[in-house]
Amino acid sequence: MTPIAPTTRFVPPPASVTRPTLTGSFGMTASTHWLATGAAQSVLERGGNAFDAAVAAGFVLHIVEPHLNGAGGDMVALVAPASRRPEVVVGQGPAPAGASADHFAGQGLDHVPGAGALAAAVPGAVEAWLWMLEEHGSWEVADVLAYALHYAETGHEAGRQLCGVISTMASHFRDHWPTSADLWLRDGAAPEPGQVVTNHAYARTLRRLLEHAVGQTREHRVAAVGEAWRTGFVAEEVSSFVRTPHRHSSGTDHAGVIGAEDFARFSITTEEPVALPFRGRTVLKSSFWGQGPVLLQTLAILDHLDDDQVDPSTATGAHCVIEALKLAMADRDAYYGDGHDPAVLAQLLSPQYAAERARLIGDTASLELRPGTVEGLVPYRPPFELAAESSTVVGAGEPTVRPTGETRGDTCHVDVVDRWGNMVSATPSGGWLQSSPAVPSLGFALGTRLQMTWLDPSSPSALRPGTRPRTTLSPTMLLDRDGVATAALGTPGGDQQDQWQLLYLLRVLVGGYSPQEAIDAPMFHTTSITGSFWPRTWAPGGVVVEDRIGEDVIEGLRARGHVVTVSGGWSLGRLSTVTREPGTGRLGAAANSRGAQGYAAGR
Repeated sequence: MTPIAPTTRFVPPPASVTRPTLTGSFGMTASTHWLATGAAQSVLERGGNAFDAAVAAGFVLHIVEPHLNGAGGDMVALVAPASRRPEVVVGQGPAPAGASADHFAGQGLDHVPGAGALAAAVPGAVEAWLWMLEEHGSWEVADVLAYALHYAETGHEAGRQLCGVISTMASHFRDHWPTSADLWLRDGAAPEPGQVVTNHAYARTLRRLLEHAVGQTREHRVAAVGEAWRTGFVAEEVSSFVRTPHRHSSGTDHAGVIGAEDFARFSITTEEPVALPFRGRTVLKSSFWGQGPVLLQTLAILDHLDDDQVDPSTATGAHCVIEALKLAMADRDAYYGDGHDPAVLAQLLSPQYAAERARLIGDTASLELRPGTVEGLVPYRPPFELAAESSTVVGAGEPTVRPTGETRGDTCHVDVVDRWGNMVSATPSGGWLQSSPAVPSLGFALGTRLQMTWLDPSSPSALRPGTRPRTTLSPTMLLDRDGVATAALGTPGGDQQDQWQLLYLLRVLVGGYSPQEAIDAPMFHTTSITGSFWPRTWAPGGVVVEDRIGEDVIEGLRARGHVVTVSGGWSLGRLSTVTREPGTGRLGAAANSRGAQGYAAGR
């Protein structure tokens, strides 16, 4: 991607970076784990395209980051086949038929728990990856899955974060989720960092699925594996397992409601991305069954301000960015949800509406939830718990897990571009090992995405059978003026995903930073929003900043009324990106060094 001419009003980027911005012409991969990056790049080197590579990386992530995603979770992707319009791959499953507000009330619950199978949406990740392979890939499904099978059967060295999550959950596993204890504990204890871990149960699941890879064409063989997932042993064994009551984060025992028929009813769909022009690029996101339009709304608001008012590295710029984010996030909770009128989204993204919202940014921090006014609608004001000051700290992009399995949640990300110009930005998540008991015969747990719904029917993201929860998964793609994909990017982080991506885009598209400079630059986010994960906290005026942003910015924010929590210098954000210049075919990639797991590779 050709660098943007830097504005003289932005603070210059750091003099040095943790890694170079990679450049080349053959293929580039970046992800949140080096083994996924390595697998994807290996596929490119062996003649596969970007879609083959992304799918191989996606299944490897099930093995090497099971605390951040799994086969029982979900996935949202933006895909741009060369010379074709980009599309959103909707791998977010809906609520099962039995997941109604009345059922939860009958269980004595006033919320959807943060852990336990009652909170499971229909898994969408595996089918989404297989759909991508069938529609856009070129490899046989067995060859793509060989990388994941290798790590599941031969093993991989457990990372520090994975071991930490298992250690936190160990007593809960032993006391309440014995199938998870059998899968993740070794001699009754969590693995140590560097210890080789395997998942033979999930390997057996993949091999059983591959037995169905028969048909006259490659596409038929891939589709047959997806059909086996939807209507075969996986759906049956999940349905049977969750019927046994087990401990939820509510402290009570319940059976899950997901059934084989829920798997069979679900199928992957695609849709046109939501687009917003900004500073010579078009930014693409998924629609407002997710939180993606938050990024677009915030960019639209900030486009009404001067350049020196949107520099994240100054007190004034950080203040304006934070205030714009709070306005967009308030609209998210007031109006976003599955199946709602697209005209509402059009109004939220209109220049007139953005200008109205921009005028609300004052000299001091707002301590209120301030959704805008949409004609014909009453903005929903969600209930929430005021967050204790200590609970606003979010470190290193990893999930905050309590011993009950309650988690703020987190995820993975992978970006790929190949020499033909195909591009993928994919964010898989859910099905965390800490989300619900492992299904012993399958080697994975179900996700808990329904915790993002409300039991209040007046909410735009209320729990309704067959309706998708408002996911936080939010990959991004950029197009040039000719509509050609120039960049794919994303990050884990739950409610922070679009906040951290916003800082990256401002620094690249306005400040002229290189991708690695923008990833390495100090990050921050606001917690003055209603959290998407249970217990749905709100910290009025809350901001979390990396200490590297500097005392002048920290004290400047405090002087403006922000409640600032200072985090470690390399603790926020796990972005990655790949880029392509359409005219020259020159490729690039960059990845986050925080947490020492994300890597980019390419040539």
